[in-house]
Amino acid sequence: MSLPTSRPDATALITGASAGIGTELARQLAARGHNVTLVARRRERLEQLGEELRRAHGVAADVHVCDLADDAARTKLIVAVKAGERDVDVLVNNAGYGSFGKFHELELASETGMVRLNVLALQELTGAFLPDMVARGEGAILNVASVAAFQPIPSNASYGATKAFVHSFSEAISAELAGTGVSMTSLCPGPVATEFGEAAGVGDLESQLPGFMAQSAPDVARTGIEAMVKGKRSVFPGIGPRAAAFGGRFMPRTLLLPLAARATSRALRDRD
Repeated sequence: MSLPTSRPDATALITGASAGIGTELARQLAARGHNVTLVARRRERLEQLGEELRRAHGVAADVHVCDLADDAARTKLIVAVKAGERDVDVLVNNAGYGSFGKFHELELASETGMVRLNVLALQELTGAFLPDMVARGEGAILNVASVAAFQPIPSNASYGATKAFVHSFSEAISAELAGTGVSMTSLCPGPVATEFGEAAGVGDLESQLPGFMAQSAPDVARTGIEAMVKGKRSVFPGIGPRAAAFGGRFMPRTLLLPLAARATSRALRDRD
């Protein structure tokens, strides 16, 4: 088993904990008795969640308000957590956002900010806490990737590329960690009923999907935690995302790219 047993002097650090999958991961880890360290930009939501988890499960719930796309803020967070009284024995890199539109028409600052959050913050937090896990001989890291990792997606180019990094990075390090007692898991959901679509500017995109692709944040979180327990390298929440990833990996690009372009164009038209 790779997910460590909960202990009073340890904590599970969860980024993007103020909504969606991140909130559900925090709830389910706390229900298993893990102390949690909640990280996001929205203080009020974090404090409400922290109070909920303390009352419901009797765990410690520390709150850190941080814009992880900001280099200085990210460094300050790492220093503060390392100076705390609890070891990080579980790390969940969930924070991230996406965008829809032709790259040359999108705001460049937002696109580069996405790379800093989805890629650089994940890499830096992993580098900050993984060595101590290996030294202790136990720990688990869950990186939230996406089925978008498995194919280029026109009008979603930066997001898909960031998730391709997350998945490749996670699988490679998972192999490096063999025999250490520490696991790294890439969680690859499809579209989930969260605030993601609204933040990405495509509204309720999930409602346009076929039923077999429908996923809820609690189900995705449960799949990720069970994968950590088993020390899995990667996991797909359901047959829909698995089939989409398989198709994206093996379908010829000459067929895939026009299909993907039509799908994203339709989502953009519906937004307008």
